[in-house]
Amino acid sequence: MHLTTADGVSLHHVEHGPPDGMPVVFSNSLGTHLGLWNGIVELIPPEYRLVRYDKRGHGLSSCPPGPYSIAQLANDCSAILDHLEIRRSVFVGLSIGGLTGQQLALTRPDLVRALVLANTGARIGDRARWQERISMARAGRLGDMADAVIARWLSREFRLQHPGRVEAWKTALTRVKGEGYAACCEAIMDADFSESAAAIDQPTLVVAGSEDVATPVGLAEWTASLIPRSRLAVIEGAGHLSCVDSAREFTGHLVDFLQNVGASGAD
Repeated sequence: MHLTTADGVSLHHVEHGPPDGMPVVFSNSLGTHLGLWNGIVELIPPEYRLVRYDKRGHGLSSCPPGPYSIAQLANDCSAILDHLEIRRSVFVGLSIGGLTGQQLALTRPDLVRALVLANTGARIGDRARWQERISMARAGRLGDMADAVIARWLSREFRLQHPGRVEAWKTALTRVKGEGYAACCEAIMDADFSESAAAIDQPTLVVAGSEDVATPVGLAEWTASLIPRSRLAVIEGAGHLSCVDSAREFTGHLVDFLQNVGASGAD
């Protein structure tokens, strides 16, 4: 277990791969922990230096009172990368992790040589939706929304074929501290890169799932249209957690992108 402290917040992170490998940093979605990427880590070639972490309020990281901002979440990640002496990483963020990646690419371009924005957008959802979740989370009612959240997270086919894994992710969601979940909802609610995304200069892969109702393909298409050096990949049959229910397809797109970034230098 490795912890980095930033602004009094303890941030849990793990590493795999050689210290001199191209660094790839993974940032999780709302309500999940760094185990979100287990299936991807197992499939990525061994020459990459892989870093995963739990954002504040989630997993084994500490949970300060909210609200949080995407700027704070990006600063947390930059503290980890600075501690690990990592520069020019490929940042892979899913959902709120993708918002974090956009912020980091804009404010700490020395840390981000390329971006993978998975199941996310330049702006996600509306205030009414997030306010409802914030109220439920702070009232200790994450369990009441768990079934509906899981239905958005994972495709129907995955839920039918892997009931044990579905139950594990449901349990993980209900164990998230209500304050951490609510405070991250507040960060998402206030995040809007619809104007600033045009300034993202890094090569960017935008990944969408055809069955994702939380951040649908149309949102991914719009987001990709805002970022000058971006391309879109749609994974057929994938839900919101595309790296879980379509791990091989996700990894295929990711590894192709990593190889292109390495070949081009991606400055």
